[in-house]
Amino acid sequence: MTTRIKGGKIYKDGSFEANDSLLIHDGSVFGGSESGEETASERVITLDNSFILPSLCDVHVHFREPGSSYKETVKTGSLAAAKGGYTTVGTMPNVRPVPSTPEGLEEQLKLIREDAVIEVLPYGSITMEQSGSGELAQMEAIADDVIAFSDDGVGVADEGLMRAAMEQAKGLGKIIAAHCEDMELLREGKVRESEWKQIERDLKLADETGCAYHVCHISCKESVELIRDAKKSGVDVTCETAPHYLLLDSDFVQEVLRTTPELGGRVKMNPPIKEAEDRCALVEGLMDGTVDMVATDHAPHSAEEKGRGFEKSLNGITGLECAFPVLYTGLVERGILTLSELIDRMAAAPRKRFGLAENGFFVFDPTVSDVIDSRTFLSKGHSTPFDGRPVLGRIQMTVMDGKIVYEYSEAHDER
Repeated sequence: MTTRIKGGKIYKDGSFEANDSLLIHDGSVFGGSESGEETASERVITLDNSFILPSLCDVHVHFREPGSSYKETVKTGSLAAAKGGYTTVGTMPNVRPVPSTPEGLEEQLKLIREDAVIEVLPYGSITMEQSGSGELAQMEAIADDVIAFSDDGVGVADEGLMRAAMEQAKGLGKIIAAHCEDMELLREGKVRESEWKQIERDLKLADETGCAYHVCHISCKESVELIRDAKKSGVDVTCETAPHYLLLDSDFVQEVLRTTPELGGRVKMNPPIKEAEDRCALVEGLMDGTVDMVATDHAPHSAEEKGRGFEKSLNGITGLECAFPVLYTGLVERGILTLSELIDRMAAAPRKRFGLAENGFFVFDPTVSDVIDSRTFLSKGHSTPFDGRPVLGRIQMTVMDGKIVYEYSEAHDER
């Protein structure tokens, strides 16, 4: 099937220009004069006000397979990503078996080869069995098949172990992506300090070892300040935050718990959503480049696991299918970021940091008024704090390597 896309505005080299014609044919995309004249056998899609944008890249997702396929599979997770405009994702290592050895990693790679509809790149764990302590994973043996190393979900408590991990990652040319959480401080009720204290320690280690260091899902103002200062000092550090930390704060959480406590699982994640001043600091960091990128931390659970109220529900929310519309509405439409800046934080910056090539585009219609409805999600996880949120814009199509991997259809979006 040959598909021709005419009209709309296409993003090129940081700016937008009128799209003459794009031809998708036999695994390739041709543009401009190369696309030639229309033929009767072609399917023609005419765009009016839509944008043709570089496909998104999320370096922090959980696909739960192998080990917990009832929550998510490589297939359902990658379909959800494609619907959200993503063609590349990095999957965190909290699966079973843990990808801390070649044998453990191979089970996940086999599923990816068989079932992924987009580019799915696994992380290797930092420690054996993702324990956060004890021995390092077989990092050298798995380095060629992983995007980076992380123990996401577990903070590496021992400073000497983290130093050793950074030294080995440095030698392998790989990034350490750290979930920063000091469990001892957390047990003392010091939620904010449990995040930024470990970041503070790791920044010192990254400076001393020269390791490329990436901080996962930062959520508080102190983390922003530490990373901003470290960048000024020349530390090789990047960081991410998530849509819920940029758009929501503790007032929203309290309102949910007051009015619909049975839906409390929708606002439970780790790290937790914090105060308005933290949200503002994260937005400011995103604007000035301190916060390099946005990742969803897509972490699906079953309806039962998220339906126990706030206290008893498991941590984690679903994010891939709604991230771009909610951020476009909450940041671009409000004049906080330009569309080009949002694309940088969700597509270009993660690819640049993790050494990933561009591999597709998506079509986004900014004129459509919509409402986030988790019942239409392709993910097995349906718990999101953005459920019912009005948004402007809809992803109409996602293309990877010259193949349409998602296309919006009214018939497939029954409410």
